[in-house]
Amino acid sequence: MNKAVNNGVWSGSWVAERLGVELHGDPELTDLLGLALRRNPKRAHLLVSNVLGKHVPQSPSIVYGYGVTLGHRVRDLLGPDESRRAVVLGYAETATGLGHAVADGIAVAPYLHSTRRPIPGVATAGGFEESHSHATSHLLLPEDPELLAGDGPLVLVDDEFSTGNTVLNTIRDLHERYPRDRYVVVALVDMRSPADAGRLGDFAAEIGARVDLVAAASGTVSLPDGVLEKGQELVARYEAGGAGTGGSSSAALSGPAAQFPAPLKTHLDANPPGARGTARPAPTDPHPTHNRTTRVDLRWPGNLPDGGRHGFTPQHRIRLERALPAMAARLADALPSNAHRVHILGFEELMYAPLRLARELEQIADADVTYSTTTRSPVLAVDDPGYAIRTRLTFPAHDTPADGPGDRYAYNIAGAGFDAVVAVVDSRGDTPELHGLLAELAAHTPHVVLAVVPSYVPERPPMLPEPLRGPAFSSYAPEEVGWLLQDLSDVTLEAPTEEREEAIQSGGAHYAESLPVEYQPSEQYQELFHTALDEAADRLALAVGAVTELVLAERSPHPVLVSLARAGTPVGVLMRRWAQYRHGLDLPHYAVSIVRGRGIDANALRYLAAHHDPADVVFVDGWTGKGAITRELADAIREFEESDGITGFDPEIAVLADPGSCVKTYGTREDFLIPSACLNSTVSGLISRTVLRSDLVGPHDFHGAKFYRELAGADVSVEFLDAVAARFPDVTDAVATLAKELLAADRTPTWEGWAAVERISEEYGIHDVNLVKPGVGETTRVLLRRVPWKILARAGAGADLDHVRLLAEQRGVPVEEVAELPYTCVGLIHPKYTRGATGADGKAVAV
Repeated sequence: MNKAVNNGVWSGSWVAERLGVELHGDPELTDLLGLALRRNPKRAHLLVSNVLGKHVPQSPSIVYGYGVTLGHRVRDLLGPDESRRAVVLGYAETATGLGHAVADGIAVAPYLHSTRRPIPGVATAGGFEESHSHATSHLLLPEDPELLAGDGPLVLVDDEFSTGNTVLNTIRDLHERYPRDRYVVVALVDMRSPADAGRLGDFAAEIGARVDLVAAASGTVSLPDGVLEKGQELVARYEAGGAGTGGSSSAALSGPAAQFPAPLKTHLDANPPGARGTARPAPTDPHPTHNRTTRVDLRWPGNLPDGGRHGFTPQHRIRLERALPAMAARLADALPSNAHRVHILGFEELMYAPLRLARELEQIADADVTYSTTTRSPVLAVDDPGYAIRTRLTFPAHDTPADGPGDRYAYNIAGAGFDAVVAVVDSRGDTPELHGLLAELAAHTPHVVLAVVPSYVPERPPMLPEPLRGPAFSSYAPEEVGWLLQDLSDVTLEAPTEEREEAIQSGGAHYAESLPVEYQPSEQYQELFHTALDEAADRLALAVGAVTELVLAERSPHPVLVSLARAGTPVGVLMRRWAQYRHGLDLPHYAVSIVRGRGIDANALRYLAAHHDPADVVFVDGWTGKGAITRELADAIREFEESDGITGFDPEIAVLADPGSCVKTYGTREDFLIPSACLNSTVSGLISRTVLRSDLVGPHDFHGAKFYRELAGADVSVEFLDAVAARFPDVTDAVATLAKELLAADRTPTWEGWAAVERISEEYGIHDVNLVKPGVGETTRVLLRRVPWKILARAGAGADLDHVRLLAEQRGVPVEEVAELPYTCVGLIHPKYTRGATGADGKAVAV
């Protein structure tokens, strides 16, 4: 089956003629493979892939295309559901890039490759032996220890599937730790003997799992008796330099399978006659004065893994795709204008990043771009068209390997006529010893460019603590809510309202850096709260039931409720109680901090992502005003996705009341009194507003809050919850009707509230929407925590505003009735407040 690859000669013919090795199988096998001799006592021959990008320079589009096409076949085999649950595992060192490309073809699967580079502090999740290799031990070092723990399909990718021993060793090791029902083995070529082919099926039956095989081509290798000894003799003779290159035979070249990239494009024809190919040093360039090394800063994105050694997620892939064009452009700028043949040389296990850079450069550069990588594998080089490894560069290891110093190799670079070679290494390999490789390259090309990719080492920040729970933190029962906060109860954070307002409006402080003094309600005000609760309980129960049903129907059948502390917390508890009452569901419920202008607590999101599917998380709040927090959350989630690469969180908030028409998941859009807005901590589990201050909250801390244990005598938090939950049976039918109506309705947000606030801000000369607080809940907050200027009340508003009028009277704040007001009331914070300030109307303000 001799097929032409170089000048009409198959690059396996030299070995085939001397050792009697034959390939049988698919006609495209000899397009994909050549043969060489190993310097290895375990196996004489080496199948040299023309499309792997390891030993043979090749178009990066062809190398990447083969892997992606295999990934497409795996995706079609698994189907969309199992593809989303799959994990791809590639083998070091030769298949690290191929496995990554297969994962790209599946598109939705995370990727991990084995490694021979141990990393201190990174736990081993598994390991296995590659019996025929020169370096046998493989380690699995995922950053996320749960990466391999799922029960979805495991896709194992290697460049060739010869005996199957390596794959079986891997599956056996991992199946004991992480059993699953399905495995898929992927290879460029399946070269098992009939006996070995049967072993895979027997093994699958033994472990009770399905094992599929996907390959670009298949066949067998016929090895005559004594081939190992003959091969060792040949290697010894040629290493000693005592034999010629020998002859070759030729035949027509057949094309590869139509489903894979075509045509194959090799660049060995450019080797000039007489180019060095033995183990002796290759000749130096006749013009060494033109050789130089240029460093180029790729500006690799921060915290983006350089490959799959510790795991590479679909989110990482998105970040890389965005950054590749700019990095390739910087690489192109570093190349001389007359470089028409450019080679990108990767570094051992670092195959994927150089491959993607090469492929991107290939799209934009006016040059012929090829790609290959250095390797640990010692292979005999023979300068003959019928031999796959024409030349060899030898240089010292430069990444301080765990198994000590030794030689490393780059094949088919010397004598290839490249105008420039770009060496891409990771920073672990950017050592003084790297000069050995750079000097070898400089002897064979006029221009050497060095690009260093930061070596990704998993940072393991201190473990985030478990959520705080009552009764140690808050007066809620421990199962009702877990607070993703840190306890700052022993820190003095309260300041007089007037001092806080002046500091906030002057820009001297952020509102979240301190706390207002907790309002202590008078006996008359407490009576108003209880009256309001009794009158509004049915209405609240109806809204709680409706919004919970919307969440269960549209968001997730098993949502994780995440309340925005603290106003959202009582609502989240009530929604949890409804799901338990109506559907028997025991929903997880957390409270997290979000701060206007600072975003949501990113560490809380990290905790949630580590313990739950982000797609199940539903953010909960009490009500909307103008929609500032709605927008804040959307911006914060977008920034978090960009910084952490974690996606899936839906910023859509679920609220009881949406008078501002800012969300589509709500119980009502009426602006009515939610009694929990009447009080502060004493209706919210005795928890303060959240605090974000750099001297108290470190980079790995949750935002803070206080637990006001001393206010236990005035606490009505549980009483509020029980009063509303007691009405659930009375509103069950009404909830079913309302939920059905809402599900059928057009609930697209109109943002009417925001437009109204802008209008009021201009009409009253405030010119700052942050000082206009629309709705009953927000107006109450103004009176309890800020320096109010005046209250706008809709003409004819009834008992919903009794507590607002009482608070306004106690603080000496005028209440102005307005005929056309889209909210029941609006609270106006004193504009440009100082303790000697006047209002927008020029009158002094009594405080």
